Amino acid sequence: MGVAGKVAVGALTGAAVLAAGALVVVPKAHDWFDDRHQQKSHYASGAAAKQDHASVPRWLPDGATKVTYLRSTTGGDRLISATLPDGGKLPAGCQKGKPEGTVRLSAAWFPNDAVARADARCGLYNVAVIGDRLYGWQDDVVVIAARKAGTTTE
Repeated sequence: MGVAGKVAVGALTGAAVLAAGALVVVPKAHDWFDDRHQQKSHYASGAAAKQDHASVPRWLPDGATKVTYLRSTTGGDRLISATLPDGGKLPAGCQKGKPEGTVRLSAAWFPNDAVARADARCGLYNVAVIGDRLYGWQDDVVVIAARKAGTTTE
């Protein structure tokens, strides 16, 4: 094989190595990019969650346990889950109602069917109670519209 052939083989080999590396790096970079503006927290109780973050909804019962909270740091999108102290009874201040908005965050601990099962509103959160667990989400678009209308509530 001549010099030109060796250069061509070397170039093709280099391109193949770069392409293989991109297959590994690009998905990881995408995951990092998507998650870099999110903050996830775990708390033993609702009281601890509210004490740690002002953005945790005030309607969350202090006695709730196993609280997981995911928030966007660039807007009002939120996910929350908690075990309710009253065996699956909606927290005070929540009312049965149709969900508003879209779930814009995702987490392995947030059930895929939570949206379909949501039948209550707690402030600007949509919630589903599944057994004794509450799963809720807040959509930043709904938060912005409520602020513009002057109807913001927790």
